[in-house]
Amino acid sequence: MEIGIIGAGSLGLLFASYLSRVFKVTLYTRTEEQAMEIEKNGIILKKNTNRAQALVCALPLSKWEGTEDLIIITVKSYHLEEIIKNINRLSITPKNLLFLQNGMGHLKHLETLTGTQIFVGSVEHGAYRENAFTVSHNGEGVTNVAVFRGDTYVLTALIEAGPSEFPILMNDDFYKMLVNKLIVNSVINPLTAILGVKNGELIKNEYYFKNVVHLFNEISILLNIENPDFHLKKIIDICHKTAENRSSMLKDIEANRKTEVEAILGFLSEKANEEFKKVPLIESFYLLLKGKELGKGGLI
Repeated sequence: MEIGIIGAGSLGLLFASYLSRVFKVTLYTRTEEQAMEIEKNGIILKKNTNRAQALVCALPLSKWEGTEDLIIITVKSYHLEEIIKNINRLSITPKNLLFLQNGMGHLKHLETLTGTQIFVGSVEHGAYRENAFTVSHNGEGVTNVAVFRGDTYVLTALIEAGPSEFPILMNDDFYKMLVNKLIVNSVINPLTAILGVKNGELIKNEYYFKNVVHLFNEISILLNIENPDFHLKKIIDICHKTAENRSSMLKDIEANRKTEVEAILGFLSEKANEEFKKVPLIESFYLLLKGKELGKGGLI
């Protein structure tokens, strides 16, 4: 199976590094400079005290032709419109597309694609891009995948042939799979980004934790979550296990980058408006994060 990966951030580098062990992988980058760096150095994967080099073909996105058996899109949700324009400009229709974005705001973009099989996934790994070709795998997890439109044939082949040290799990219900990840992301990411703290502080500080509970309860009611105690415990467990980690949204704010708040809290706020529900915490935290983006250099 030939795999193309679009996006060479932390997630793209991580997936290219592992999947290239068993598949032919081409990594498509935003700039020609990064593609040249990867061609020259390979991808350096750092895990604990180990370092491994993966040699992959790297090309700028402008040279993507969509001919691979599976295309994995790892860009941030706010770059998807540009990627979908690229897909629609191709002379051929890509066979299979797997989208790995945070939140659920990207689903409306996927509905505009026609004539191809579409899959979605949620990633539980922790990764940090140190430079153009080096990624640190600092939190092991799994990748959950599900069919958005089409059949399971390609996903099954990916799972069965994929490296055992990088597990991929099939899910029957894409919406439930994404909601489960959204619940976690919509509590930990916004609060850590607004407060400027590591994940563990959300449960160590009793006042921060009260906000965790209040925000979770509002989300739980909006999404009609079954067994909310289970999901709240999962959030607490993740904060314990990743206590020293800085959430992706916090890192985006610190690095003066745009966040994925639109795909996370924006999606929830839009859903609430459609259902005529009041979600004051979701809307307040959404506005605070948009304000932080603006304060960090006029990103919105």
